[in-house]
Amino acid sequence: MIKSWFKNIGPGPLVAAAFIGPGTVTVCTLAGVNFSFALLWAMVLSVLATIVLQEMAARLGVVSQKGLSEVIRSQIHNPVLRILAIILILSAIVVGNAAYEAGNISGSILGLETLFGNQTIELGSLSLNLFSILIGIIAFILLYIGNYKVLEKALISLVVFMSLAFLITALMTRPDLAQVFKGLFIPKISNDSILTVIALVGTTVVPYNLFLHASLVKEKWKNERDLKFARKDTIVAVVLGGVVSMCIIISAAAINSSEINNAADLAKGLEPLFGNYASIFLSVGLFAAGITSAITAPLAAAYVASGCLGWSSNMKSKQFRLVWMLILGLGVLFSSIGFKSIEIIKFAQVANGLLLPVIAGFLLWVMNKSLLLGVHKNTVLQNVFGFAILTIAVFLGTKSILKVFNII
Repeated sequence: MIKSWFKNIGPGPLVAAAFIGPGTVTVCTLAGVNFSFALLWAMVLSVLATIVLQEMAARLGVVSQKGLSEVIRSQIHNPVLRILAIILILSAIVVGNAAYEAGNISGSILGLETLFGNQTIELGSLSLNLFSILIGIIAFILLYIGNYKVLEKALISLVVFMSLAFLITALMTRPDLAQVFKGLFIPKISNDSILTVIALVGTTVVPYNLFLHASLVKEKWKNERDLKFARKDTIVAVVLGGVVSMCIIISAAAINSSEINNAADLAKGLEPLFGNYASIFLSVGLFAAGITSAITAPLAAAYVASGCLGWSSNMKSKQFRLVWMLILGLGVLFSSIGFKSIEIIKFAQVANGLLLPVIAGFLLWVMNKSLLLGVHKNTVLQNVFGFAILTIAVFLGTKSILKVFNII
């Protein structure tokens, strides 16, 4: 039975790997440090919303055997609207992932530097981080192989590694279980915590994951009979990802300090309380979170660009490789020299804030098309959940855009 379950593991863990990046780790760390267990309920909400949307994306991919960006091109018949949709998607996903890739690699570097110290080489006036180059090489090799099964196994191993690291760290802090359950099931929000709640949901319900999931399921499953495996894979992986995020919040809640700004600070903060092992486990988890996102972000960008522009989505095609090489190369370059383009990241945040409600709305629209999905179109209950999430997505998108422009 266990062997059969492992055989049917699909792209779900890759989706979990994609949303648990350094940004998620940092947001969860700050949520735990500033609000203890009080915002765990926001992760429960995020997990439920992610399961609903990702299940739709997976179902679309298995039944239609097309990626989400391919379906957008084929279903929007008005040429002006189609061009606008493609520009928005390419801007948010391709440009956005290029901006965030440096952060993914930098997060992985933080984990390694906490364990091994700073490793840099001087080239004239430039100071290059060796860990950045090492992570770039690992990601390049896995992506260049162009074999879905190899990539799947590598990322599943890293996700398991990451999950165990954060779970063990949380257990070492010996949290008050009564307070944990209270935080999970009794929603509590204040003016001080509202932006953190938005950040927790926003780092879990990720627009590019919908594109990535729809594209990857057709690499794994070719038949509608496989939908049950795709559904189970999605639920298990997203719940596991949610548990990992909760473990980070729980670990951070053990620290009574306002000096914690990121996960590397959390690792150092845990050391005097729980010994070197807590710091080691957390650093390993941060490294795994960074490198998995550093692999999935260029992969998602390549699938999106290929679908939008009508290119082949074969992982070994020249155009596909060119896109992920560009994203990965920019990430390695910017992270190795310590460059952070605030304006590009702000643009990516605005584009993602606009994109999530647009894509959630489009996904709901196509999931009700009998010609595309037949008997596998959305049920009434799935539509109710979907529209509730769409409302939340509009709220979050508006808030994130207002935040970028310092209006709130």
